[in-house]
Amino acid sequence: MSSGPRAFLEGGPDDMPQRIVEITPPGVELKIPFRGGYEHFKATSRHADTEQGRLTVYEWWERTEIAE
Repeated sequence: MSSGPRAFLEGGPDDMPQRIVEITPPGVELKIPFRGGYEHFKATSRHADTEQGRLTVYEWWERTEIAE
């Protein structure tokens, strides 16, 4: 992972491989590809202390499927 801004993901599928992800550019919503779809996370006002520092918590709010 590079040294860009990161977020801590909360909620969503239990088997997501990463809970700390890079955010480019930082914003209100993240769309993470996972298992043939996208997991959507929204920024919160909360922060989490992680091994990579204090990160904004992004909370899961929906899943969408990738059209084939």
